[in-house]
Amino acid sequence: MNAEHATARQPATSLLGDERSAGFPRWLARTQLAVRDHVGEFVRDRCRAELDPRGFSLPGQLMLDFATGGKGVRSVFVYLGWLCGGSGESDAALRAAASTELLHAFALVQDDVMDESPLRRGRPSTHRRLAAWHRDRGLSGSAERFGESAAILLADLYLVWAERMLRESGVGAAALERAWPRYDAMRGELAVGQLADLTNDATLVPAVDTVMDIARRKSGNYTVRRPLELGAALAGCDDTVLTVLGAYGTAIGEAFQLRDDLLGVFGDPATTGKPRGDDIRERKATTVIALADQLAEPSDRARLRALWTAESIDERGVALAQTVITDSGARQGAERMIQARLDHAHRLLDSAELEPSVADALLRMAELCTHRRH
Repeated sequence: MNAEHATARQPATSLLGDERSAGFPRWLARTQLAVRDHVGEFVRDRCRAELDPRGFSLPGQLMLDFATGGKGVRSVFVYLGWLCGGSGESDAALRAAASTELLHAFALVQDDVMDESPLRRGRPSTHRRLAAWHRDRGLSGSAERFGESAAILLADLYLVWAERMLRESGVGAAALERAWPRYDAMRGELAVGQLADLTNDATLVPAVDTVMDIARRKSGNYTVRRPLELGAALAGCDDTVLTVLGAYGTAIGEAFQLRDDLLGVFGDPATTGKPRGDDIRERKATTVIALADQLAEPSDRARLRALWTAESIDERGVALAQTVITDSGARQGAERMIQARLDHAHRLLDSAELEPSVADALLRMAELCTHRRH
């Protein structure tokens, strides 16, 4: 038995059990809980070893709360990629998958600093909480500058710890050797996509194809495709499986980002954890905005572009942009694009030679990613 497969506990057919409709939700909840437990244990250990709690215990607590507060989408996809290899469920593979939560935490903390986001998951963002700590103690200097600087450093720790958690997960050396190129590609695409996104935000609304390309590199690949490929590489899947997973991941990753862009314009703050119309206030050049710019009548396009050059966008401006987006057909167009990608993913899985319960789980994850409310 290969070293990386030595920790397999049960066959992959246990994924859903006998009743698929009930089996997958139970498996998903169990996997998400295990991911949070693994991440929590690792972060607590690293905080004890590397962060001095005397006088400033906030960083460690913030890092623990934030890293364990997500839905674990990327970790689940890594683990499903592993299960595509037919080696069964494995604690080591699950720890390896969970390491992507730290990579995601790194990306979110930095993204909130760059976007000056006040909220994340319904709570003050990390840099805002650090600034409040500085302000409450009456320390010298700018509280805002302190909060942003400290948040960037905590994000750096997340990035370092993510690789360490993967390396120390318990999967074999051969598995890690196969995985590192995928891991490097995921991290590189994330950074390059974010940089391109910043460049777009500094200009007028770009073409839809340009925005989709950025979204694919910044979020789509990083959310679905690369995690799936990472898990499949860990498991030693062949090129045929990797090709199918890559195509599925591209389709669902793009659909995930399209849904995210719709939520950024129309999402309910009670479920998204962010202010209504947050992407409009931040003048983000998202797919939905680009579609509206392309499809709107000339007068509405002019109104939308005038908002993008205004000094600030208030509630009336948000409402105006939402109206233009809806009237242009961009909202409906984005929904059609999501459905087209979901249908393509279904066809890919129907033709793939994957263990049936794993293929079913991938279908269900596709539905969750494309029809989510937050």
